[in-house]
Amino acid sequence: MKKTLAIATSVILAAGLALTGCSKKAPEKMVLRYAENQPQDYPTTKAAYEFAKLVEEKTGGRIHIDVYYGAQLGDEKSVIEQLQFGAIDLTRVSLSPLSEFEKSLNILQLPYLYKDAAQMWRVLDGDIGEKFLNSMGKNNLIGLSWFDAGARNFYNSVRPITKLEDVKGLKIRVQESQLMMGMVAALGANATPMPYGEVYSSLQTGVIDGAENNWPSYESTSHYEVAKNFVLDEHTRVPEMQLVSKITWEKLSPADQKIFKECAFEAAKIERQLWAEKEAESEAKVRAAGCQITELAAGEKEKFQAAMAPLYSKFGAGYEDLIKDIQSR
Repeated sequence: MKKTLAIATSVILAAGLALTGCSKKAPEKMVLRYAENQPQDYPTTKAAYEFAKLVEEKTGGRIHIDVYYGAQLGDEKSVIEQLQFGAIDLTRVSLSPLSEFEKSLNILQLPYLYKDAAQMWRVLDGDIGEKFLNSMGKNNLIGLSWFDAGARNFYNSVRPITKLEDVKGLKIRVQESQLMMGMVAALGANATPMPYGEVYSSLQTGVIDGAENNWPSYESTSHYEVAKNFVLDEHTRVPEMQLVSKITWEKLSPADQKIFKECAFEAAKIERQLWAEKEAESEAKVRAAGCQITELAAGEKEKFQAAMAPLYSKFGAGYEDLIKDIQSR
């Protein structure tokens, strides 16, 4: 009798264990949303797709990221706000709108801050860049990596620019930013803030004389057709940041957070290469169209930089040591 009872008990225990094993759920799949305001074939969008692919591969399919390109989820400012309360999980944005949420980012946009691109990447890929990425936490955002957006240059329909005097009196369209308006005014030109979509017709009709942007934007908007004088003054290098919502970040395990960081770094390397290719392609198209491409005469860039002293005093107040550190890299 005892033997029969023991066998029966064993069978019941084994069945219970089997049922417990069957009840274990497979890890739930996480589906995240990545907002991108550029077209599907743009370098930043391609890099976003690469980031999503890498994350899915490294998590064994547990985390899937849908990329919404072409501002389907809103413009950059509204996307940042949606990230802050977790309605959107990830994005890539320019520092220009992001600096409205984190004022210290204005430091990285100061005109003529860097000698060249190599210096900027020494700063951003080092301890200074890491501190800026980490500074986003207090805004309910987590900085993941840096994307390239090239250097911004002036272009106009009136005359070639080779010296500071050539800028004076020109009506230059700028972003609706105190820093950018101050930069143009400091050079002796008339800053004219207006929506980006109105620039072509305003150049065409003479409402403005010029604007400023990078090679791909100058070419893709066809501004080169109506403002053929382009000067390589490289007044600002405004990088872009890949971000994840802090709310989403805290749902990830430490292992998955590490994966996100690694994938963001890999995506950034890809984006920078794609950007370089896009820049070269746009420059070639513009030059072939017969535009007048000039560089600043010897010693003139220093004059442009010296004219920025009031902006450095205003926007760099309290960050003087950091600015010196950046410029020494």
